Amino acid sequence: MAKEETKTLYKERYDKRNNDETREMEAEVGVIPNADGSASFSFGKTKAIAAVYGPKTLHPQHLQNPKKGLIRCYYDMMSFSVTERKRPGPGRRGTEISKVIGWAFEPVINTKEFPGNVVDIYIIIPEANASTRCASINAATMALAHAGVPMKEMVASVSIGKVDKTLVVDLTKKEEDFKEGEGSTDIPLAFTSKNERITLFQLDGKISGEELKQAIKLGKQACRKINEVQKQALKKINE
Repeated sequence: MAKEETKTLYKERYDKRNNDETREMEAEVGVIPNADGSASFSFGKTKAIAAVYGPKTLHPQHLQNPKKGLIRCYYDMMSFSVTERKRPGPGRRGTEISKVIGWAFEPVINTKEFPGNVVDIYIIIPEANASTRCASINAATMALAHAGVPMKEMVASVSIGKVDKTLVVDLTKKEEDFKEGEGSTDIPLAFTSKNERITLFQLDGKISGEELKQAIKLGKQACRKINEVQKQALKKINE
């Protein structure tokens, strides 16, 4: 008797999206009047709000570098942003994501143009359904541009996932938590807008080399669309 083929347990996305499709995106610039630059970005029910202050003189003085400036990032989720109430204030995960977001901008921000100064990026998540670091990077990119911080290129970010045996773009929490079959793998990626260089690459789970190549290809394609959304939001503030 012929052995039955193993069936893929994850055949269709819960929200009926195509595998290469992000959730509905919304972007707005100038959402915080007192900031030097600000913006919001959302993937469906995941929303990030970013405020940028600077470049400004770095204090205390002994931290100043006469050759280049400093980028600091602060990321946090509001207590009511997730189903299970989060403890107020930044935790270990928030600290890690803050560093990752800051690193994602180091290749594109020309820190030599503001020596001895600092650019502070504050990011808050009022609503979360996975991919918060990606939404944060997308919001922060627009806020930095709005503040006039010198950047060589913009940055766009998206999560690529492997759910069971299927590669998908822009994971939701339900997809992140998929446990059957081969489970779920999450790959947050960020690319520069012109040269499409990777500035963020993280991997949580298991994936083959060929699948990873395809995931990066899907990430580039999605980030081109994200960058267009970012540019359109920036154009509106200047109209």
